Amino acid sequence: MGHAEYAKKGKPDIVCAAISALTIGTINSLEELAGEKLQISQNEETGFLSCNFESTLQEKSSFLMDSMVFSLENISKEYGEKYLQVKFEEV
Repeated sequence: MGHAEYAKKGKPDIVCAAISALTIGTINSLEELAGEKLQISQNEETGFLSCNFESTLQEKSSFLMDSMVFSLENISKEYGEKYLQVKFEEV
Protein backbone atom coordinates (compact mmCIF):
# COMPACT_ATOMS: atom_id res chain seq x y z
CA MET A 1 0.00 0.00 0.00
CA GLY A 2 1.15 3.52 -0.66
CA HIS A 3 3.47 5.01 -3.23
CA ALA A 4 7.26 4.59 -3.05
CA GLU A 5 7.92 8.34 -3.44
CA TYR A 6 11.47 7.61 -4.58
CA ALA A 7 11.51 10.29 -7.31
CA LYS A 8 11.23 14.01 -6.81
CA LYS A 9 7.76 15.46 -7.29
CA GLY A 10 6.81 15.54 -10.97
CA LYS A 11 9.50 13.03 -12.03
CA PRO A 12 8.92 9.36 -12.96
CA ASP A 13 9.24 7.06 -9.96
CA ILE A 14 11.23 4.01 -11.07
CA VAL A 15 10.77 2.22 -7.75
CA CYS A 16 6.99 2.61 -7.83
CA ALA A 17 6.94 1.53 -11.49
CA ALA A 18 9.01 -1.58 -10.73
CA ILE A 19 6.77 -2.55 -7.81
CA SER A 20 3.65 -2.03 -9.91
CA ALA A 21 5.03 -4.08 -12.80
CA LEU A 22 5.93 -6.96 -10.48
CA THR A 23 2.71 -7.06 -8.51
CA ILE A 24 0.32 -6.53 -11.42
CA GLY A 25 2.32 -8.92 -13.61
CA THR A 26 2.19 -11.59 -10.92
CA ILE A 27 -1.57 -11.14 -10.43
CA ASN A 28 -2.11 -11.42 -14.20
CA SER A 29 0.05 -14.58 -14.31
CA LEU A 30 -1.81 -16.10 -11.37
CA GLU A 31 -5.13 -15.58 -13.14
CA GLU A 32 -4.17 -16.37 -16.74
CA LEU A 33 -1.35 -18.93 -16.44
CA ALA A 34 -2.23 -20.65 -13.17
CA GLY A 35 -6.01 -20.31 -13.42
CA GLU A 36 -6.37 -18.92 -9.89
CA LYS A 37 -9.61 -17.26 -8.82
CA LEU A 38 -8.70 -14.02 -7.08
CA GLN A 39 -10.44 -11.19 -5.27
CA ILE A 40 -8.58 -8.00 -6.20
CA SER A 41 -9.00 -4.54 -4.70
CA GLN A 42 -6.97 -1.53 -5.79
CA ASN A 43 -6.81 2.24 -5.57
CA GLU A 44 -4.31 3.84 -7.93
CA GLU A 45 -4.50 7.20 -6.18
CA THR A 46 -3.42 5.82 -2.80
CA GLY A 47 -1.22 3.04 -4.20
CA PHE A 48 -3.25 0.30 -2.52
CA LEU A 49 -3.39 -3.22 -3.99
CA SER A 50 -4.89 -6.27 -2.34
CA CYS A 51 -5.15 -9.78 -3.76
CA ASN A 52 -6.94 -12.59 -1.94
CA PHE A 53 -7.03 -16.21 -3.08
CA GLU A 54 -10.35 -18.03 -3.12
CA SER A 55 -8.71 -21.42 -2.50
CA THR A 56 -5.42 -23.07 -1.53
CA LEU A 57 -2.52 -22.11 -3.78
CA GLN A 58 -1.39 -24.51 -6.46
CA GLU A 59 2.33 -25.34 -6.59
CA LYS A 60 2.90 -23.13 -9.65
CA SER A 61 1.03 -20.27 -7.97
CA SER A 62 3.21 -20.60 -4.90
CA PHE A 63 6.28 -20.41 -7.14
CA LEU A 64 4.95 -17.24 -8.82
CA MET A 65 4.37 -15.66 -5.41
CA ASP A 66 7.83 -16.66 -4.18
CA SER A 67 9.35 -15.12 -7.30
CA MET A 68 7.48 -11.85 -6.75
CA VAL A 69 8.50 -11.67 -3.09
CA PHE A 70 12.15 -12.42 -4.00
CA SER A 71 12.12 -9.56 -6.53
CA LEU A 72 10.41 -7.14 -4.14
CA GLU A 73 12.90 -7.95 -1.39
CA ASN A 74 15.75 -7.25 -3.82
CA ILE A 75 14.24 -3.86 -4.71
CA SER A 76 13.96 -3.09 -0.99
CA LYS A 77 17.63 -4.01 -0.44
CA GLU A 78 18.76 -1.98 -3.47
CA TYR A 79 16.78 1.21 -2.83
CA GLY A 80 16.18 0.95 0.91
CA GLU A 81 13.30 0.22 3.25
CA LYS A 82 12.40 3.91 3.15
CA TYR A 83 10.86 3.22 -0.27
CA LEU A 84 9.72 -0.40 0.06
CA GLN A 85 9.05 -2.56 3.10
CA VAL A 86 8.13 -6.19 2.55
CA LYS A 87 6.03 -7.54 5.43
CA PHE A 88 4.33 -10.92 5.87
CA GLU A 89 1.08 -11.61 7.67
CA GLU A 90 -0.51 -14.98 8.26
CA VAL A 91 -4.25 -14.92 7.84
